[in-house]
Amino acid sequence: MIRFVLPLLALGLAGCAHAQAAPTIAAPSLRDRTPSEEIVYFVLPDRFENGDRTNDKGDFKGDRLATGYDPTAKGFYHGGDLKGLTSRLDYLEKLGVTAIWFAPIFQNKPVQGPKGDESAGYHGYWVTDFTRPDGHFGTRAEFKAFVDAAHAKGMKVYMDIITNHTADVITYADGDETNFEYRSKGDYPYSTAGKAEGTPINPGFMGDEDSSDANFAKLTNPNYAYRPVVPAAEKNVKVPAWLNDPIYYHNRGNSSFTGEDSRFGDFSGLDDLFTEHPRVRSGMIEIFSGWVRDFGIDGFRIDTARHVDPGFWQTFVPAIEKVAHENGIPNFTMFGEVYKDVPDNGYIAEYTRRDKLPAVLDFAFQAAMRELLGRDRGTVVLAHMFDGDVLYEGGEDAARNLPTFLGNHDMGRFSTLLKADKPGISQDELLRRVMLGHAMMLSLRGAPVIYYGDEQGFVGDGGDQLAREDMMPSKTAVYNDNDLIGTNATTAESNFDESHPLFRLIREFSLIRRAHPALTRGKQVVRHYEQTPGIFAVSRFDPVNGDEYLAVFNTGNAPRSANVTLGYDARAFESLSGSCPAAVTAPGSAAFNLPAFGWALCRVSETAE
Repeated sequence: MIRFVLPLLALGLAGCAHAQAAPTIAAPSLRDRTPSEEIVYFVLPDRFENGDRTNDKGDFKGDRLATGYDPTAKGFYHGGDLKGLTSRLDYLEKLGVTAIWFAPIFQNKPVQGPKGDESAGYHGYWVTDFTRPDGHFGTRAEFKAFVDAAHAKGMKVYMDIITNHTADVITYADGDETNFEYRSKGDYPYSTAGKAEGTPINPGFMGDEDSSDANFAKLTNPNYAYRPVVPAAEKNVKVPAWLNDPIYYHNRGNSSFTGEDSRFGDFSGLDDLFTEHPRVRSGMIEIFSGWVRDFGIDGFRIDTARHVDPGFWQTFVPAIEKVAHENGIPNFTMFGEVYKDVPDNGYIAEYTRRDKLPAVLDFAFQAAMRELLGRDRGTVVLAHMFDGDVLYEGGEDAARNLPTFLGNHDMGRFSTLLKADKPGISQDELLRRVMLGHAMMLSLRGAPVIYYGDEQGFVGDGGDQLAREDMMPSKTAVYNDNDLIGTNATTAESNFDESHPLFRLIREFSLIRRAHPALTRGKQVVRHYEQTPGIFAVSRFDPVNGDEYLAVFNTGNAPRSANVTLGYDARAFESLSGSCPAAVTAPGSAAFNLPAFGWALCRVSETAE
């Protein structure tokens, strides 16, 4: 231990101190890493890289309405595949990625939608066969090659799974009468055909709150609300075969995403699985356990989790965790999509307590970051959001495992959201705000998720299809006219530029994060926040030796200064990124001067003896 007397500096103090040696950390092995230690890259395989042009049309022949392939249209397949994703693993490794989460790769219905408004299943959420990759993406052998190659580089693989619905195959003989409006359980109980006054059916069935085999053995007639019909050409299209039976679906019409229909209605017309049914529960466990056993994947992102009944998750989660442990995957992670775009984590925390999901996507963090950097709210918003970490099952420790993100394939890119919030913003300021957002996400608690293309400065025109641009050279006009930030490139070119300022920033912070366990597994304490745009600061603590780190950010568009509190034993700093003061001003206080949209990531390098 080095011992010496600090100079008086501006402290007005003299005393003993010792230097803190920079940590030399042996990186944990892939299987030993906890979810909070990952830097996740979320990608739509169809829009990333085309490694095999022979599968561009999948298993189909004909025009785009038969194959789903049309690289000029934003809502159709563009040709990206598993071989392409595998070929770019070096790029992702250089970015600092440790886990890859990709949109569902299961076989999809190639095209859906009314005449003149069709689109394709390039996104993966219209599943017909849960047991194999979509032919547009490749084969089971190519998926295994991808997983093995990712693991060889120390990267985990997270699959995006759907248990709430399948592709839209089932229709209703009487659906046109109401435009497939939702029919409630009160007006259309399971005990009668049609309305409550209808012919008695399903004698002895006691409703969906009893998920026992004995109870559901009495549910034999699915005509309680609508009369479900499976078109002859699609009677056996779903795999496994049990999915072709309408008795395993709610069949109540379209959801409006409010109240009862949010759980029991069809999500945009997609066939809503009867997840209270024990056969559906066991079937979904069988399906997804198979992917764990066969390929050794490392986690699931769970689509539309809030539209599934809590009892399903209380059964599904422990069953999958058991299979993972049996297959040597002790830190298998699962996180549910619970969409709520407000900076309040109370709602999404419900699903970790009642439903027992291990984690949820941190929509509260995303909303808070938009409030700070898009709407110029005070940094108090983020402080209050972090206060809510105690609401999750497991409290603040569990909150460290939440995947944090800035934008995604549904709501749109962070750059797009900021541009919508600030019409007329300059390209330079937009870049600086987006860079600050990523610097914050990669320093604060949670498992940061990079949305593919953000590291190349993509700026879409909106959400959904408009936020799903091609990384490979695009033929889609509505993408190619986008004005990207930090580059003169367009999406008409291949965008894997390792010199892009956002790529370099994410790489820098990824390397710092991975080198310092305080930033991945350490406790976080909010140190400073303001009622206006300006300084936000937290301390992170090494989980083994307690060493303190200080992360300070300026969300304002002008330089700001602040005296930030920290541990009273801190004396001097090492700058990890940005400019840190050489020493504290007084025990418990350090003066920070940050430029507009600037930051300082500091390690306490000397402490009082």
